[in-house]
Amino acid sequence: MTAFGWALADSWTIARRTLVHWRMQPGLIIFNWFFPVLMLLMFGALLGGAMDFPDGQSYYELLVPGIFALAMLFGLEGTMTAVTQDKDKGVTDRFRSLPMSSAAVVLGRCIADMLDSAVTLIVLIAAGLALGWRFHEGLPSALAAFGLLLLLRFALLWVGIFIGLTVKNAQSVTMVQVLVWPIGFLSSAFVATSTMPEWLGTIAQWNPLSATATASRALFGNPDPSSTASWIGTHAEAAAVIGPLVLIAVFLPLSAHRFRTLSQ
Repeated sequence: MTAFGWALADSWTIARRTLVHWRMQPGLIIFNWFFPVLMLLMFGALLGGAMDFPDGQSYYELLVPGIFALAMLFGLEGTMTAVTQDKDKGVTDRFRSLPMSSAAVVLGRCIADMLDSAVTLIVLIAAGLALGWRFHEGLPSALAAFGLLLLLRFALLWVGIFIGLTVKNAQSVTMVQVLVWPIGFLSSAFVATSTMPEWLGTIAQWNPLSATATASRALFGNPDPSSTASWIGTHAEAAAVIGPLVLIAVFLPLSAHRFRTLSQ
């Protein structure tokens, strides 16, 4: 095989290692898949009665795409933890000493985590459909929305890899994980940003999570009052592409550099 072919083969070997670990602890993986469903049910029950939508539309029309985006953010925690544990145990250095592509360790992690995110989305789609959520703009638009969601996950994955390679130990990851929750809630995932105080709504509108949620709702044909509340709301689809690409452009090179200098 060519060098590129070997790199792909090595990456798949690392990805299979992660999949084997998941098979050996299925309870944890299944919980990770169904935790967003729990959030969907919980916030639908807590906030749904207070929401007023015209023409008999359900709150789930707004909430489900927001939970889709939120699930992509929560995947960041698993990436950070796994990368940090491998680094602390010396597994990453062991891989780097083997006659294999230096990119395979990171790319293998990417493949496994993207597969995990795809399964999470499938589980959430089934739950959303069961609760009455529907996409109204046809299958091509729905696939485009799922593509934007996975693009956000791919971008956040590199953020997680960089943080996992940078922090000193697993305890430090816990402190970073605490920040994931306010970032997720400070968005249009649950409510329209127009209902927030102006200064807070402005911050929430420029959250990349809000751009992806708003763009997904537009592609699904779901209602979203935030779509006309700001410039970024009216250009959400472009923002949902540009934002993740900026994150990738910043954190992918940083992750590669950190990986190369890990033992220095």
